Amino acid sequence: MNQMTHHKTDVLVIGAGPSGAVAAAIADKKGLDVLVVEKKHFPRFVIGESLLPSCMESLKEADFFDALQKEKFQLKIGARFIKGDKECLFKFSEQFTKGWEWTWQVPRERFDTVMTEQLQERGVDIWFGHGVTDVKFNGSDSCTTVVDDQGNEKFIDAKFVIDASGYGRVIPKLLDLVEPSNFPARRSFFTRIKDINRPESLEGRQATFVVLEREVWMWVIPFSNGITSVGFVGDEEYFLGKDEAAMRQMIENVPQMAERFRGQEHVMPCQTIRGFASGVKKLYGDGFALAGNSAEFLDPIFSSGVALGILTGHRAADLAAAQLSGETVDWETDFADHINQGVDTFRSYVKHWYNGSMRAAFFSPTEINQKIKNQICSVLAGYVWDKSNPYVAKHEKAMTVLEKVIHMYS
Repeated sequence: MNQMTHHKTDVLVIGAGPSGAVAAAIADKKGLDVLVVEKKHFPRFVIGESLLPSCMESLKEADFFDALQKEKFQLKIGARFIKGDKECLFKFSEQFTKGWEWTWQVPRERFDTVMTEQLQERGVDIWFGHGVTDVKFNGSDSCTTVVDDQGNEKFIDAKFVIDASGYGRVIPKLLDLVEPSNFPARRSFFTRIKDINRPESLEGRQATFVVLEREVWMWVIPFSNGITSVGFVGDEEYFLGKDEAAMRQMIENVPQMAERFRGQEHVMPCQTIRGFASGVKKLYGDGFALAGNSAEFLDPIFSSGVALGILTGHRAADLAAAQLSGETVDWETDFADHINQGVDTFRSYVKHWYNGSMRAAFFSPTEINQKIKNQICSVLAGYVWDKSNPYVAKHEKAMTVLEKVIHMYS
């Protein structure tokens, strides 16, 4: 039997992933009543397993750090790039911006669950198995309709809504805010493998990205539990008809990884995500803000997705709390402009990765100047708001000039 119930809250967070969990934790710390609705039940698998150092402070501010540290996730101290017989390693300890010098590589089903368990222990209400079907705004107040697994409809009155629904993109879809990305549609094809031949050296633990053909690249992200996430990213055509046998052959064709993974057990069926790049017409409105992938997602390269999700969820909660306490918030400057600064910086790097100029810099016969390498490293660590770094402040120009210099001396 369909039953209708009505609830009131200060802040409604849509989505219980890292962006939503951090947003909920920050709002809760500021004394607001918070309700989280999540369409799926946890634990659940989701891609996006490599964090960036820039998000660690937000995890600490949200009081998740201690619980996460107890999980002994795999430490990530840099990023390793390979092309043929050439290798480029960026160590976060050598970055330009002063900040965290390490982060984690995480199985997201456990990472996300730890944070939601922490929220529930603090008294934050989370409705799992509840999908949002409608949101209506009356000024800054809103009424959100959700439906649970049994088909029961519930209504939530909230003073502010933070949409951290990820690929679900709830508010963008309901309010017609979805905007196509200017990036070509690409597909990722991935699995998880029991990594019993993992090298004991740093290279066995380090997140690695291997450049292949036709703009195709491979990720290798080891976890501390002995399992490794392995995936390929490239244009749609490249992955047509690919299955587990094809995955094994693709790995076999990568000399640096063939022996390591040959014949090893795949502990997860091969999966694919297509056309993941997307954007929105605006990042906020009267009574709501978009955070994480519900706002914008670029590309898996450089692992910006989860980090940007955490950072934007944190900022959305800070500003929502300020507004609900009576402060005047300039959402355009303090939220939209700020987020766009970081996203645009990463966008430049993603663009230059696929047009080849960044790969040329990484694998140039002439070693990149260490100062420049440190500045680029800060971007790869996620410090994309540090405008004292010329590779942030003038990211497009800096990369274009670097490309010309590399070609000049190569």
